[in-house]
Amino acid sequence: MIFKKIIGIDLGTDTTQVYLKGSGIVVNEPTIVAFNNRTDHVVAVGSEAKKMLSRTPAHITAIRPMSHGVIADFDMVKEMLQHFLKNERIPWSWVTETVVSVPTNLTEVERKSVEDLLHEVGANKVYLIEQPLAAAFGSHLDINMPSAFLVVDIGAGTTDMAIISMNGIVVSKRLKIAGDFLNNEIIKGVRDELRLHIGEPTAEEIKIAVGSAMTTGEKLELTIRGRDVGNGLPREIAIRDTQVRMWLVRPLKLVVEALKDLIESAPPELVGDIYKNGMYVCGGGSLLRGIAQIIEKEIGVNVQIVEDPLTCVARGAGLVCERFDEHKHLLNNFSRLKLDD
Repeated sequence: MIFKKIIGIDLGTDTTQVYLKGSGIVVNEPTIVAFNNRTDHVVAVGSEAKKMLSRTPAHITAIRPMSHGVIADFDMVKEMLQHFLKNERIPWSWVTETVVSVPTNLTEVERKSVEDLLHEVGANKVYLIEQPLAAAFGSHLDINMPSAFLVVDIGAGTTDMAIISMNGIVVSKRLKIAGDFLNNEIIKGVRDELRLHIGEPTAEEIKIAVGSAMTTGEKLELTIRGRDVGNGLPREIAIRDTQVRMWLVRPLKLVVEALKDLIESAPPELVGDIYKNGMYVCGGGSLLRGIAQIIEKEIGVNVQIVEDPLTCVARGAGLVCERFDEHKHLLNNFSRLKLDD
């Protein structure tokens, strides 16, 4: 038992990560909850619930309680977080302070719901940090200098992009086109062109195994199984990287267009800094083959995938926890802002 603990939380659409000050990332679990419809009891969370996704009987539902980076089902997220925070590596304490990463440009209601959630699971103080800012900390960028960095976080539910300078976000943009959107495009492509019904887990498998943003020079192929659209019977087909690439052209083009709009809205001096410093991409979407090359080709600046992109935001929130007093002024304390209004 300790008097006070400080934890950083990345509450993502696909994965929830918890960073404990002094210990690093102690929880890294899928943001999925399975519950019994008859009894209204949660039967599994995290990895155990993920195994049940698209495979449950009628009385059990496995859901993702976060949608596009915001809370879609308050009670389910609360149950899930309570379970994660009971982890044996997280000690009990009298006082708990939390730094939570949130998408950019949230409404006041969405921000308030995050804070209410953390208070209900036992946090005494809640501080919010926007995901691109946390990602910049996690990437060890020197953002306290009067020089701009462009950070893009391609998650599962949202793509957050921001130009950061002097420890703050100058301009930012949030898109609902991210990993889940790509999965849906693959599901539609397989159904319309290959006449096969597949679920989200299979679409994710296709994206990881053979998905790419541009030609990589290697031929990739994956055998998948699903339900035939015509007769409803099981069928197996081979899927090639060229087919998947065609399905992903439209969403990737929308991401690139949003990046162009963001850069156009930035002050000219900062755009010059971006040309010099390059662009930093993190999140699960950054692992798609060729994504750095296609952005580089379209935007004309050097693109770098950050080290360990999947935990970048959680590590950034954790760095803020480690040097809390130094970075506290950068955090958005919803209650304090409310009182000041």
